[in-house]
Amino acid sequence: MSGQHKSSFATVNPSTGETLKEFPVIEGGQVDAALETADRAFHAWRGRPIAERAAVVGRAGELMKERKEELAQLITLEMGKLISEARGEVDLAASILGYYAQHGPDFAAAEPLDVAEGEAYLVNEPLGVLLGVMPWNFPLYQVVRFAGPNLVLGNTVLVKHAGICPQSALALESLFRDAQAPAGVYTNLFVSHDEISRIIDSPVVRGASLTGSEGAGAQVAERAGRNLKPSLLELGGSDVFIVLDGENLERTVKAAVAGRMANTGQSCVASKRFIVLADVYDDFLAGLRRGFAELRPGDPADEATTIGPLSSEQAASDLADQIRETVDQGAELVIGGHRIDRPGAYVEPTIITGVEPGMRAYAEELFGPVAVVYRVADEDEAVALANDSQYGLGGSVFCADVERGRRVAERVETGMVWVNHPTSTQPDLPFGGIKRSGYGRELSQLGMREFVNRKLVRVLPPDAELSGIAG
Repeated sequence: MSGQHKSSFATVNPSTGETLKEFPVIEGGQVDAALETADRAFHAWRGRPIAERAAVVGRAGELMKERKEELAQLITLEMGKLISEARGEVDLAASILGYYAQHGPDFAAAEPLDVAEGEAYLVNEPLGVLLGVMPWNFPLYQVVRFAGPNLVLGNTVLVKHAGICPQSALALESLFRDAQAPAGVYTNLFVSHDEISRIIDSPVVRGASLTGSEGAGAQVAERAGRNLKPSLLELGGSDVFIVLDGENLERTVKAAVAGRMANTGQSCVASKRFIVLADVYDDFLAGLRRGFAELRPGDPADEATTIGPLSSEQAASDLADQIRETVDQGAELVIGGHRIDRPGAYVEPTIITGVEPGMRAYAEELFGPVAVVYRVADEDEAVALANDSQYGLGGSVFCADVERGRRVAERVETGMVWVNHPTSTQPDLPFGGIKRSGYGRELSQLGMREFVNRKLVRVLPPDAELSGIAG
């Protein structure tokens, strides 16, 4: 991560562009002190009964629900999420903490193995201090799906949050502290990009998780690999939304609008590429256009607003450039395509068709309110187009015949596929991707299988025959 400028941490209201509050970074000795504290905390934390660790995580979830409005307002202020969606994020994050508080001890229990003589079992032990590099688009949810299972397991976590949501980061750290997590168990770090590599290099850090861009993910993975430490990456996505028939089309279109426009399209698992069979294409496109045209921009804190700003002026500018260049390359603009004439980081809800290989929108992730719609002749062409992507995070398939939907879903090359629902998330379902969307899984039982020592214990009687010894 070297060679980059120092990170800045500031609350900039994306609906107005106003800088509201700034926070200094820490470096050098301050970072070293945080690492030492986290390491000391780990040795004490792992020694506490898992039921006690789970109780702390569960209490954090309860406090999150109690502070729902405060946390939601911070999310909306810092990254522009609609207030109703911000409240939904708080609910989801709290449910994840509650899930691991309830089920984590069972997930971490020793696992017996079937052997002919004596006994053998796997013990699930924590590794140590973990670094989490977190994004801005879900300031609570994406942190707790990393922190929750690992804290129950007995690891301690250092969290480097995104620079645009520092108050959300501090509120989350306070929440764990108020839940009686000892100092060093959950630590927020306002550090520069340059410090991340040094943190991963530290012998007390035993693993790294990143949710964010491909570039940042590659750097974290490279650094972790150099240090022979495990890593987990959840990166970009260009999720498909495959429409195989016109049955219940109104519901399908409604799902398409929701799947694309949730969080103003700023989600790795947002529906981005709409692949529609020819016999329903025109009706689907017309419905999608109507749905986009009905969206009304405004202050994301206003309950009446149905599309908010992007997270920053840079994000809005970059997305507008992608749209313009794709249209210049020969694609057709069905609706939108421009910045909205108002203060803030707003981009019109946009639909593009006629996108072909070589155009920017064909290969790149469009992180905002832009849908690319394709017409295909049949199921095989739909699958081929879906898989012609560097990404492999999520996707969805819509059709009346559930068995057909299942068959197509199993052919789509991603980490997750939903049938008759846009890609979504819940605590008891694994989340993660393949290809350039990353590796590893979070949530469900698998969320406690990434940063763990699954240690074999083999017990034999003292007079057992000595055989099968190998290196």
